[in-house]
Amino acid sequence: MLPNLIKNKKSSDQIRIWSAGCASGEEAYTLAILMAEILGADEFRQRVKIYATDVDEEALNQARIAAYSAKEIQTVPDQLRQKYFEIVGNRYVFRQDLRRSVIFGRHDLLQDAPISRLDLLVSRNTMMYFNSETQGRILARFHFALNDAGYLFLGKAEMLLMHSSLFTPLDLKNRIFTKVLSVNIRNRLLIMTNSVDDESSNRLSRHLRLQDMGFDTAPIAQVVIDNNGTLVLVNEQARNLFALSPRDLARPFQDLELSYRPIELRSLIERAYNERRPITLTNIERYLSNTEIQYLDVRITPLQDTDTNFLGVSIAFHDVTRYIQLQEALQRSRQELETTNEELQSTNEELETTNEELQSTNEELETTNEELQSTNEELETMNEELQSTNEELQTINSELSDRTTELNRTNIFLISILRSLQAGIVVIDSSFNISIWNYMVEDLWGLRTDEVLGQSIFSLDIGLPVEQLRSPIRDSLSGKKQFQEMILDATNRRGRQIKCYLAITPLLGIEMQGAVLMMADVESVSSMISSQGMEERRQQE
Repeated sequence: MLPNLIKNKKSSDQIRIWSAGCASGEEAYTLAILMAEILGADEFRQRVKIYATDVDEEALNQARIAAYSAKEIQTVPDQLRQKYFEIVGNRYVFRQDLRRSVIFGRHDLLQDAPISRLDLLVSRNTMMYFNSETQGRILARFHFALNDAGYLFLGKAEMLLMHSSLFTPLDLKNRIFTKVLSVNIRNRLLIMTNSVDDESSNRLSRHLRLQDMGFDTAPIAQVVIDNNGTLVLVNEQARNLFALSPRDLARPFQDLELSYRPIELRSLIERAYNERRPITLTNIERYLSNTEIQYLDVRITPLQDTDTNFLGVSIAFHDVTRYIQLQEALQRSRQELETTNEELQSTNEELETTNEELQSTNEELETTNEELQSTNEELETMNEELQSTNEELQTINSELSDRTTELNRTNIFLISILRSLQAGIVVIDSSFNISIWNYMVEDLWGLRTDEVLGQSIFSLDIGLPVEQLRSPIRDSLSGKKQFQEMILDATNRRGRQIKCYLAITPLLGIEMQGAVLMMADVESVSSMISSQGMEERRQQE
């Protein structure tokens, strides 16, 4: 990516890079090293500007010092470490002559104006902390900030799938995207709203969403093609009817099957432009299978601007299959009615004969009615017995309700115990699936309870090396060991390296059904114990 970026620039052009959410600066200095290796130190100092921003002033102050321990830069190869870092005491300090090309500053992605005319924008694992609507606003700002030939580099946890109208993947595996140049009106307006206050931005966003939803939820299928022959809008009915997807947007209409099937639309579009009026065709047959036919009314409407120029054309597809089927069914019904009328006439004669027979049958029914009355009295007696049974069932239901209330109280009590513990508690069953995940574990690894319940503990992507727990957990489940404890190197949800204490015990009941894992940050626990000790000494004094 970086060689291509440099290749597309003139030798005299400046290269502008923005590292958004740079934290303590390692990412910005890594970019500086890569660019210096490609360009050479002298050309790097003359041409490259790297803007590194974050909202954390403390992190920015640390980044400006550009001094790191050996552990913090252990991923840098020895050859590059010796070339770009100077040893001062026990710290590695980034070269001052190259440091001047890296500019640090506080920047809020939602409030502050974006840095513009960028060739590369790096925002790794920053937007994952925002909701979908906020991500859309940030991506609109990123789109505005990048040059047309610029690149966007995101983190592993960010995919841009919901905002493909702004960026398109260049290397999806490595999360590298390029800017979409033909941005529609909606996204342009969203970009413009980034420079105004939140209330105006939200109002315009809601207005645009309302327009989009109104078009998307229209009861008939509709597509819009601009005057260049490019598909620009497709509503939900059209997507379902013709198997279109958002990826088909911005494609030439002539490349789509819809342009010639079920009817040749390209010539009709040209006719609508020439005649400057809508073109309507009715009862167009569309063969869905060997036996099923769909009928469509097609209306092609040219979209004319105020200056008499055409912006494009709207094509609406009205499914009239049901009405055609109703007409055919009505015709068949009329024929059947004529035949039936003849049959009814002959049947009427038979009915007159049958009526005489019914009169005699009526006398028999009167006799049967008396018998039914007797049966009804027996049913009333049975109803009284059922009412008594119903009262007993209501009593049982009340008892069940009381037991349910008591069980709920017990559950609340157990949840309160788990929340009160100052250590993370994880309970897994015999299949390694998670049954309990308390709030201390949520705070430690950043995963909510509803995200992990029922999941295998070995399938979690957290900072804890869970594969190292497979053997101890099996020993606990099999009853070989009743208590195990260990300390593992891990990374908490904030990205900080910690020592994690773990204790594993079997979950005992009528039989072994699982295991209980207790985990805690050793440093946090030590700090808490130290604070409690000091408090006890003060109370004793």
